[in-house]
Formats: sequence, structure tokens, C-alpha cells
Amino acid sequence: MSSIRELASRVGEEVGISPWVEIGQERIDTFARAIEDFQWIHVDPARARETPFGGTIAHGFLTLSLLSHLSELTFSFSDRRMGINYGLNRVRFTLAKYEPLEAQGVQVTWNVVLEIEGSDKPALV
Repeated sequence: MSSIRELASRVGEEVGISPWVEIGQERIDTFARAIEDFQWIHVDPARARETPFGGTIAHGFLTLSLLSHLSELTFSFSDRRMGINYGLNRVRFTLAKYEPLEAQGVQVTWNVVLEIEGSDKPALV
């Protein structure tokens, strides 16, 4: 697929599969430093080995942030000048590893607004 027009004609179809991208511990640690999230399940391999996951897991937001890269690996639109992230609908982090896990805990839904100082319009809602 090489154009936005062609993409519009394929609504509801599978339009591409990216190559596999490895998410190793070095990438996880770099991401943890960038967002200052050092939760042990991400950055402490020894402790994480004792969990049902059997090791560290990538931050959900790391996997989400890779969507831009994965789409660049998959699509090249000749009629696109630039791409801007407009938003996400109903994103859920449904599986950390391909193993059955018993979920325990609570689900919390947050309504978040990230404001920009001096702007009437928020950066994120």
C-alpha cells in the first residue's frame, strides 16, 4: 500500500504486518530512565524471575510508544507530508506474556487531563 487514498479504500481489512521488533532489557531500562518509572517488575530481572511472568516485562507505555516505529516499518505513503498522533481509542494492555495468568486486584479508570502551562487547550485528555 503506497498512498493514503489506497488506505481509505481498505477500511476493515488487515493492511499490513510489521517485522518483529525485539524489546530487550536494555530498551526497557532506557525507557524506564526516560519516563522515571523504575518499578521492579520492569528493571529487576532477579526479583522479576520469581513472578508468574518469569522475568521482567516491558512497560505498557513502551509497547504503545513503539506503534509509530512499527507503522514506519510497515507503511510508506507517497502522498503523506507528515504524520501526527491524534489519539487512541480504548487502549488496553491485555497481556504481558503469552501465558495464562490469574488476574487479581482492582481496576481503576482515570480521567486524565495533561495541561500545558499558558495554553487553554490540553495536551492530552
